[in-house]
Amino acid sequence: MTTLTWTDLVPSLVGIIALTALATAVLGLSRIPHLRAPALAVLRGTVQLAVISALLSGILTDPRGIAAALVVMYVVATTVASGRIGRTRRTVAVMAVSIAAGVVAALSIVFMTGAIDFTPRYALALGAIVIGNTMGIAALTARIFHRSLHDHWDEAEGWLALGATARESTVLRAREAVREALIPSIDQTRTTGLVVLPGAFVGAIFGGLSPFEAGRFQIVVLAAIIAAGSITAVLVVRGLGDVRTRPQAMR
Repeated sequence: MTTLTWTDLVPSLVGIIALTALATAVLGLSRIPHLRAPALAVLRGTVQLAVISALLSGILTDPRGIAAALVVMYVVATTVASGRIGRTRRTVAVMAVSIAAGVVAALSIVFMTGAIDFTPRYALALGAIVIGNTMGIAALTARIFHRSLHDHWDEAEGWLALGATARESTVLRAREAVREALIPSIDQTRTTGLVVLPGAFVGAIFGGLSPFEAGRFQIVVLAAIIAAGSITAVLVVRGLGDVRTRPQAMR
């Protein structure tokens, strides 16, 4: 295992600072709101990766440590996703159940079918990737659903006046939210190898796998993300679909 020194890290830090400054400058010149958000995200990500890297170096072969790490990731994912739409007991519960159902279902299929060997390293890698992507899909689904209901509330209110249930009145908005939230994952899968080389693929090659083995790992990862995301997105709109008053405009 290669040990990095501060001298090795300097070029990376310079590059990160330059990239963050560029993003901030472009957003500032365009007067985009929340100008500091990208820089703060990079700073937070840097600190978190430094901490998790130090922790993981000691638990990569310990199933209990890996299980604990995945639980922490899941809790953070639930917290972040629910915070994107206003953290309440209801939204936390919906996100917790939806994310857990999607991740457990997808990972169970992957490991039970033998698509990927059930080892501590693979469990950690695949679990982290699927949890992270599912968190994004859950948050995006909820925000699209919320915003669409706010913009088309007259339509939902009309269905309610005709005797439809709350979920029946919002079903079209729910279906559209699920479809829209899955577009980034679907596009990433469709263009893998043509437009982008995903991180799991590149990382697997750097880790010593052949390009064919790395490709096999990557497509399993992408399929798991779509499966987990589909389940999560559907459960999110079902959990949030009982709406009887117009949602407030989302910032």
